[in-house]
Amino acid sequence: MKKSNFIQLWAVVFVLLLSFACKVPEAALRQENKELPLAYNASGDSINSAQIPWRSFFEDPNLKALIDSALSRNQELNIFLQEIQIANNEIKARKGEYLPFVSIQGGAGVDKVGRYTRFGALEATTEIKEGKEFPEPFTDLMVGAFASWELDVWKKLRNSKKSAVFEYLATVEGRNFLITNLVSEIASSYFELMALDNQLEIISQTIEIQKNAYETVKLQKEAAKATELAVKRFEAELAKNRSLIYAIQQEITETENRINFLTGRFPQPIRRSSASFSESSPKLVQAGIPSQLLINRPDIRQAELELAAAKLDVKVARANFYPSFRITAGLGFQAFNARYLLTSPESMLYGLAGDLMAPLVNRNAIKAQYQTANSKQLQAVYEYEQRILNGYYEVSNQMAKISNLEQSANLKARQVQALTESIAISSSLFRSARADYMEVLLTQRDALESKMELIETKAQQMNAMVHLYQALGGGWN
Repeated sequence: MKKSNFIQLWAVVFVLLLSFACKVPEAALRQENKELPLAYNASGDSINSAQIPWRSFFEDPNLKALIDSALSRNQELNIFLQEIQIANNEIKARKGEYLPFVSIQGGAGVDKVGRYTRFGALEATTEIKEGKEFPEPFTDLMVGAFASWELDVWKKLRNSKKSAVFEYLATVEGRNFLITNLVSEIASSYFELMALDNQLEIISQTIEIQKNAYETVKLQKEAAKATELAVKRFEAELAKNRSLIYAIQQEITETENRINFLTGRFPQPIRRSSASFSESSPKLVQAGIPSQLLINRPDIRQAELELAAAKLDVKVARANFYPSFRITAGLGFQAFNARYLLTSPESMLYGLAGDLMAPLVNRNAIKAQYQTANSKQLQAVYEYEQRILNGYYEVSNQMAKISNLEQSANLKARQVQALTESIAISSSLFRSARADYMEVLLTQRDALESKMELIETKAQQMNAMVHLYQALGGGWN
């Protein structure tokens, strides 16, 4: 066949393959929506506390030590680090796909065919060289280097590698998001633990006050100024508050164990300084502007990278409809005897071939892969938009919570002050028989409840501060 005819033939084949391959189903593409409100409130201040590293945001040295321990020993975090390594290995694997594959091969074999067969008759009548017949049995020795290379004409392999890179970067952001959750959970549990310590101290102080009142009412009963009913009511109230001690101690144990679990260690006491908790106030957290969520929140960045990977996967799946080009080559030596293997030029073997392949019939599997990739891309778009919306609402809710808790804490503090003063007043009036014992009991009970609620509100304030910091994307750096 003439060279020109050969080229024409391949041109016709290429056009036919390409015409069949170009019949690609249309994709249902959707552009992601990144729009956010301009500000959380009227101020629109761009200063954002999420940019502050957690070591600077949290000032308690005991809390910092717990977070440090968790970042190095938390099992869930260490498990996720292996996901990052797996994603990195996938990059290396896909990078190798668009590079030539080169292998060195060697082989040896023995073959004996029947004399009265086609190949046996040929071997019997054919000389290797003048005066030398084929050996029987026939040995076959081979050594050589072979290579294959798929030409990435449609950028399928490169897009596949880029998709793996985006997936790797997404896992890194996933780790950062896990760190923000871990830091937030430890800080919240730490503040909860200090609040429980303060509640335990309040109950102990209340019990001492009630013990004095109990002794007073017993003396009054002996003096016929009070009844047995009053004594029993005070006794019951005292027993009830003593039982609360054990309930809070159990909560302290469980909270300590939760922190120990997060830090990857067995149960042990948690170092903390709870004395000043009731006087502490939450740190001011500045929210900045909503658009900063796209940069600061690891989960949003993770969704964005996963979306980029999904878009490339669609291109990869689309490229499967087009012809693929592969070049194969080989160079080596082959002989029936080792002494001829490398010394004789006649033992040299080589080959060079090019393959052109395209799907023509039964493309349902390729169509299904393409449609799946497109659906995953749409899924990634919705996931990305959902995380943006969720991030905005988390920040908005925590900002409102901080404001409302501040107002509530101020009113509860006034309530505690008033009820604390009323305890002394009611006790004085009771001793002088100017007040009923129930007034004393109710005053003490209300004062205890108000103090406990104030500490609980204080813990909620600290947790709202932590959660706002987390919602803004702080805590991973």
